Amino acid sequence: MPDSKPDLHLDEAGVCSACNNFKKRQDVDWKERQHKLKQILAQYKDKKSSNWDCIVPVSGGKDSTFQVIKLLQLGANPLCVTATTCDLTDIGRKNIENIKNLGVDLLEFSPKPDIRRRLNLIGLEEVGDISWPEHVGIFTIPVNVAVRFNIPLIIWGENSQHEYGGPAAASESQILDRKWLEEFGGLLGLRVDDLLDVYGFKRGDLLPYIYPSDQELSKVGVTGLFLGYFVPWDGLQNVLIAQANGFSVNQNITSGSMVNYENLDNYQVGIHDYFKYLKFGFGRASDLASLHIRRGRLLRDDAIEIVKRLDGVYPEEYLGKSLESILSPLGISRERFDVICDTFTNPEIFKSSQEGAFMRDHNKKLIKIREIL
Repeated sequence: MPDSKPDLHLDEAGVCSACNNFKKRQDVDWKERQHKLKQILAQYKDKKSSNWDCIVPVSGGKDSTFQVIKLLQLGANPLCVTATTCDLTDIGRKNIENIKNLGVDLLEFSPKPDIRRRLNLIGLEEVGDISWPEHVGIFTIPVNVAVRFNIPLIIWGENSQHEYGGPAAASESQILDRKWLEEFGGLLGLRVDDLLDVYGFKRGDLLPYIYPSDQELSKVGVTGLFLGYFVPWDGLQNVLIAQANGFSVNQNITSGSMVNYENLDNYQVGIHDYFKYLKFGFGRASDLASLHIRRGRLLRDDAIEIVKRLDGVYPEEYLGKSLESILSPLGISRERFDVICDTFTNPEIFKSSQEGAFMRDHNKKLIKIREIL
């Protein structure tokens, strides 16, 4: 992982916090942690069966499918909550339906499309995240459901700060709360209050993206836990278990990635990952390669070759849908998109000409000032 990754800490030996977090796993008593999880589920189980035991936020992806399978194995009766993606794919719809067929109740929440399209454009232009409303809604919508349905316990997936590297206190946490959301939950400095004050939205249009008040949370006693704290999280293991239970993968490796089993639910993901590359000089292939290196499944030299080839590919299409088709609902052209890309491209990472234009190779890929060693 490069030192340009936000919140990543490199120790004196040059080892990143994500690798150090993974090393600590060998000291964890996972049987004890799973026993603790069983105790928590027993504590929150609705003895009269008059309500659901917990909420599981699900996208239909490999990890949320695994979460549902695990909780069913532990005897829980979850209410699954889907905050629908900004541009749902065909395979994404198929995998949501598969979760339903695992034997759970599923509540699917779809925010107003016209408002979301406006937020997509604002997110892209202001903070370089076309899926800003989705990345906020996946954290706010399930919590709002917990408050309104009086279901105190929410079981999230992995703690991304632990899995991908972040501040020590955040990476060791088992709890997802307002503080975690505000720091790591995808706001990127763009707050809902900004949308009300600067862009003139009505509060009623933004209800899905507003986190409940402390008073509302306290009244219900909402507690959000990371399942990854209680079980040894592994994306490849999760997809194998998910596939054995009906989960579908893509036919080919998805653009900008190195696998065919994740980020299958939103056609905008290719754009999102591309902007991550523009800002920080690494993409999803780097994340995945690093995960597999830590687990001894991939040699670093092989990973570097893969990352150089697959990271940062211009998002001509994603899962068979063209860039123009993805941008069309937002009302912007490819030319306007390229201008926005340049405003978020990091000049400390990528080469530019004397005229100030960013340099690209014959594949339209940006040229780095310094390559991976």
